[in-house]
Amino acid sequence: MTDVKAREKQLKERLAELDSRLHRIEDHLEQPPEKDWEDRATDIEMDDVLHGLGSAGMVEVEAIHAALNRIKNGTYGECLRCGEEIADERLNIVPHTTLCRDCASKVAAQKQ
Repeated sequence: MTDVKAREKQLKERLAELDSRLHRIEDHLEQPPEKDWEDRATDIEMDDVLHGLGSAGMVEVEAIHAALNRIKNGTYGECLRCGEEIADERLNIVPHTTLCRDCASKVAAQKQ
């Protein structure tokens, strides 16, 4: 059985890490462009990478908020697809997951 208080702490810590990372990304992206063309080209490439990291971070932030809401509602650790309990081993790896291993495998197979 999942220790919900420990998971909540883990999720909040990850949320704080992401918040810090997203602010650093935002600060970098708001810097004025370099005047040198070669430096500017490098900055543009870096900005593309940072935009991707920022987007991925925002997706994870949303998933963590949803997991925290499931904790409040008493449904954390239940698969949203089949209703079965999500294994602690899976929650250790992806604490904001919404699917058990079997349902996640089925969804992944359907996407292929």
